[in-house]
Amino acid sequence: MKRSIYIFLFFVFIASRIFADNNSTIISKANQEYAKGEYFNSIELYKNVIKNGFESADLYYNLGNAYFKVNDFSSAMLYFEKARKLNPGDDNINFNIKLTGTKIPDKIEPVPVIFFKRFWIQMSELFSADFWAILIIAFFAIFFILTGFYLLSRTILIRKIAFWSGTFFLFITLLSFALGNYQYQNVISNKDAIVVNPSVTIKSSPNENSTDLFVIHEGTKVRITDEVGEWSEVSIANGSRGWMKSSSFEKI
Repeated sequence: MKRSIYIFLFFVFIASRIFADNNSTIISKANQEYAKGEYFNSIELYKNVIKNGFESADLYYNLGNAYFKVNDFSSAMLYFEKARKLNPGDDNINFNIKLTGTKIPDKIEPVPVIFFKRFWIQMSELFSADFWAILIIAFFAIFFILTGFYLLSRTILIRKIAFWSGTFFLFITLLSFALGNYQYQNVISNKDAIVVNPSVTIKSSPNENSTDLFVIHEGTKVRITDEVGEWSEVSIANGSRGWMKSSSFEKI
């Protein structure tokens, strides 16, 4: 029985390595096509990797760049936002989002965010969810070691240093957990989207015959607040909200 399990695990490992190598080969070829100016070819190759189930901030970033080069700014914004979701602190990604935003028809002024909430969001976006997880493990390990010093040491000075240092690292661990969890929930929420249709009329209710509220255009970022059949209620940065067909946007 054990032998069968080992053989199975071995073949799973080999298959995963072949799969990873295949994706790496495709990405390398896509990068070469991009460097030659064959942007449409590179787009197809990058998207093939995504269809294989692989994703990364770098992959989405490169795909966004390729779409930007062919003036498909809504798709560029979509993939830059996907890259940002995985690596929110990357300066290149954030710069390209701002640059692409200058190409988007709608210039929407966002509703001001209260200072404390804005500070919390900025703190959570310093690192990706994966890196926050690494920090949490590292800080907790330090706390665990310091706890050992406090419990085992017979020297008063060392016990005091271990106690206060341990208290500090426990606080840092809990804070990192809260920030990392906020970032992780943002990654998995799947509530943000980019409009991909040239223009969309936002309705007052999920019905074609309902009142027209306003019009938004491709490349605009929306937040999904409700879904009814083929319709989604969305809000935009200035707080306005209404209903649109779900086929009019792509989720980030």
